[in-house]
Amino acid sequence: MKEAPRKFHFLGICGSAMASVAAALQERGFKVTGSDENVYPPMSSFLQEKGIALKEGYRAENIPPDADVVVIGNAMKRGNPEVEAVLNRKLFYLSLPEVLKNYFLRGRDNLVVTGTHGKTTTTALLAWIMEKAGRKPGYLIGGLPKNFGQGARLNDSKYFVIEGDEYDTAFFDKRSKFIHYLPELLIVNNIEFDHADIFKNLDEIKLSFRRLLNIVPQNGMVLLNGDDPKCVEVAKDCLAQMIEVGFSKNCAQRIREVAYSPEGSRFKLGEETFEIPLVGEFNVRNAAMAAMAARFYDVPKLKIDTAFKGFAGIARRLELRGEARGVKVIDDFGHHPTAVAHTLQALRHRYRGHRLWAVFEPRSNTTRRAVFQQQLPDALKLADGVFISQVARLEQIPEDERLKPEKVVAAITKAGRPAFYERNADAIVDRIIPMLRPKDAVVVFSNGGFDNIHEKLLTRLREL
Repeated sequence: MKEAPRKFHFLGICGSAMASVAAALQERGFKVTGSDENVYPPMSSFLQEKGIALKEGYRAENIPPDADVVVIGNAMKRGNPEVEAVLNRKLFYLSLPEVLKNYFLRGRDNLVVTGTHGKTTTTALLAWIMEKAGRKPGYLIGGLPKNFGQGARLNDSKYFVIEGDEYDTAFFDKRSKFIHYLPELLIVNNIEFDHADIFKNLDEIKLSFRRLLNIVPQNGMVLLNGDDPKCVEVAKDCLAQMIEVGFSKNCAQRIREVAYSPEGSRFKLGEETFEIPLVGEFNVRNAAMAAMAARFYDVPKLKIDTAFKGFAGIARRLELRGEARGVKVIDDFGHHPTAVAHTLQALRHRYRGHRLWAVFEPRSNTTRRAVFQQQLPDALKLADGVFISQVARLEQIPEDERLKPEKVVAAITKAGRPAFYERNADAIVDRIIPMLRPKDAVVVFSNGGFDNIHEKLLTRLREL
């Protein structure tokens, strides 16, 4: 390309991150257009208010003849008419992570939060600390942080806090997204097997993290979960400064004297005491990582304390959706067995004396498969009762690779917990409602809408 690009066309523009980046480019004076399969409010209204022309459906003619760059979303595949047009016409194209790197991250202090679990909460905590410290960071968070009200802010601040996803970049770039994020400070919260549709085994995931650690500059900082041998292993050749954070004695920054209450958690990190309005060991670690990252940028402890005290959490992370007839209904995005177990343990602290029900929808690309057939019962049986639905989008998974919900239920029942399999949300609601009583808490695990089961539960409870 002879001149700097001025016109961008986005494929899959209505995704939350794609829309945020498209709007930010438009605000910076670039001309932006886009296409998506489903164009509807609120995302369509948001983009149109920014002056971005949208096309519904994918057609080769949607791509403006004078487009300098086509941004191809992660969900796009070969065979898509616009993808094929880009390749046939030899147009210049980038993935979204490449756009972030080249137009928003280069030359800044990038604080990248990675790990199988805890990324979203830790990223939101760290961004909120930097905000309360007056740094006004840019940020990109894979959920909805309630303090900010939106998942992205792409400004010109010196600092950018970004959630580093290990999922692949695009159909033409199978490296993890986070490899593009130019970390100065890197948090590695934990490493476990996930994303069975992308990675064959744990070794492939560890290789992605090694590649990321290999690009942290010598004057940068890596904060590792010192309790996770896999984190320590992948970082052994890293040349950046490293600090291990965790509960074990070998950690340079050790978490100690943890105390839980229904209102939150208190803990010591080194010689400093912190309090957060979040419960559970995993959230204590998330907060410790965020605090250590902030201290690397000389944020005073008082500012960290202020941010922790006012942290409002993330939508769909231990989120109380409502209460009716003394029954609490909670929404959680967790789907990996480790995340499910951590959430149930946290709810035991928050709702002491409550009977705890888990309702689980196997919906993620990994939990729809049999990868966690053995681990799921051990996680779910931490509840007092369990419901599990049919695997979502069942037809997309070969029969011999599918999770068998009936076997999960049988294993939980054998362990002495009542467990039930029902085909869908309505059937679960019909069966669980007569079982519920005051001081019950129902947590729904799904990374989708699950047919609005939360509101269906609350509505039926109010009708009793």
